[in-house]
Amino acid sequence: MKSVREMDVTEKKVLVRVDFNVPLDEQRNITDDTRIQAVLPTLKYLLEHNGALILMSHMGRPKGAPAAKYSLAPVAARLGQLLEKEVVMAPDCIGPEVKQMADSLSPGQVLLLENLRFHPEEEKNGDEFARELGKLCDIYINDAFAVSHRKHASVDAVTKYAPQCGAGFLLADELKYFNQAMENPRRPLAAVVGGAKVSSKLGALKNMMARVDKFIIGGAMANTFLKHQGLELGKSLVEADLVAEAGEIMKQANEKGVRFYLPVDAVVADRPEPDATVKIVPVQEIPKDWMVLDIGPATSLLFSQVLHDAKTIVWNGPMGLFEMDAYSRGTMAMVNSVVNAHALTIVGGGDTVVAVEASGLSDRISYISTGGGAFLHLMEGKVLPGVAALERSAEAA
Repeated sequence: MKSVREMDVTEKKVLVRVDFNVPLDEQRNITDDTRIQAVLPTLKYLLEHNGALILMSHMGRPKGAPAAKYSLAPVAARLGQLLEKEVVMAPDCIGPEVKQMADSLSPGQVLLLENLRFHPEEEKNGDEFARELGKLCDIYINDAFAVSHRKHASVDAVTKYAPQCGAGFLLADELKYFNQAMENPRRPLAAVVGGAKVSSKLGALKNMMARVDKFIIGGAMANTFLKHQGLELGKSLVEADLVAEAGEIMKQANEKGVRFYLPVDAVVADRPEPDATVKIVPVQEIPKDWMVLDIGPATSLLFSQVLHDAKTIVWNGPMGLFEMDAYSRGTMAMVNSVVNAHALTIVGGGDTVVAVEASGLSDRISYISTGGGAFLHLMEGKVLPGVAALERSAEAA
């Protein structure tokens, strides 16, 4: 696929798919502008090279109809501050008025289209909707890695109608770092996989089995593996229908010589609340009516030792219910272990990124991915529809 650097954007109308799905408080103030900051290099490059910018994004789940609380207006204001120039807010993302606004843009001006998901055709990958978007521009750039695993009109079908298509810097960086970790990694390559459910990570575990040297499993999903070992997990979250599958994954790891690490102790509580009674126990001694909510200190030490000689680390999923202070120690210890390993470190997944940012150590991670679902998609070995669309466009050119 083409990079934006390879394209002549001078005095061209450039339609950029970005991910401005940012969190807002009740007064509709942006509480975290990381996603806006992430695409600034691409936007500034286009402006410096005399392009006229038409930006498009979704926000939330408005279910295919306009809703004031999902308007991108707060984003236009914040982006204007960051770019130090006016960002004009369009009343819609398609239609005669929007087309006229796009046509009248001069080089160096910025237009932000209204929420794509106000139209049901966006999520249906609608052809006519994509055609209308494509008519707005001379060049289409995808810089929204976080939605590139979705076959939506602004990511996929639009590439059939835009005269030229390419990738922005953020999308290119995401793919570069992930491929560096997976295709030709410095070894040992360690995958740290956490989160709540095995079911959501099953494809990733199976695909990465052929690539990694070590697996570390934490979070509630570790319970399903521990259950296969015959341990009693009390009231902990266990996916009973996947216990056998967990055993099969461990068997495959053993056959392939992949080292497989599970928690040896746990922080348990009588209920998942901040004021619950909490204690630390070996995984063999989880009380009958209690639940595992974090890895314990012995596990944190073990995992740190496992990562000590790693040269590449890919991490997706927290080690426990880190949002509550009582159950955050394991995840924070993992952040320290990852940053202190002398390795290429790549972190992805919404919760994991939140934890890393909260630790204050994010600047010591080699690369933090902006996309949870898209990152997992890559871990599963799948091609992102947004990337495939750009590749098809490049072949057809």
